[in-house]
Amino acid sequence: MDTAFETYLVTQENLSAGRSTDSIVTDAVAGGVDAVQVREKHRSAADQLAVAHRVREQTAGTDTAFIVNDRVDVAAAADADGVHLGQDDLPVGAARDQLGADAVVGCSVSTVEEAEAAEAAGADYLGVGTVYETGSKADAGEATGIDTVAAITDAVDIPAVGIGGVTPARASDVVAAGADGVAVITAITEADDPEAATRELASAVAEGKRRREQSRVEGQA
Repeated sequence: MDTAFETYLVTQENLSAGRSTDSIVTDAVAGGVDAVQVREKHRSAADQLAVAHRVREQTAGTDTAFIVNDRVDVAAAADADGVHLGQDDLPVGAARDQLGADAVVGCSVSTVEEAEAAEAAGADYLGVGTVYETGSKADAGEATGIDTVAAITDAVDIPAVGIGGVTPARASDVVAAGADGVAVITAITEADDPEAATRELASAVAEGKRRREQSRVEGQA
């Protein structure tokens, strides 16, 4: 599976303007989102699994990857495409041992050292951040900024998405700095039209890639 995700939705039902995760995912998939990560930490393991099963049904037969946050057991039980791990979660290698060689394993990083370690451990992609200040995640930590995105993506060869406070207005800058795409929560979940917001995000990513290529060409001139 191609893990150079350009648009990546992280779910959180209590930040979805009163709508269900099912509804948000349906709209995001219709908008062409590349990956959906089920992240419902405020819910029980049983509820997380129930959501994961429904998201598996919603993404089956589409081009959208289905990832579970942290919970390798939930990912396995729901037949997810993979899992996304934080620095304090199960190690990348251990998760792959449990999910299999074909599973997608992503890892959150905020420094070059963490990124290099995740790549060496066999991660398929990185979530880099928190890029900007965000209120969506209580454990997000301080913003690392665009320069960290550039430093990390220069240091590794695996794909990376920038996450944390990313909006359509900021997505172009994140990608121009070196990220393959962006991961968001409220930019989609709280949008009046999640499908349109997903498409807007994709357009911003495309603009960021255009800017990055233009900068590369100008640097060679």
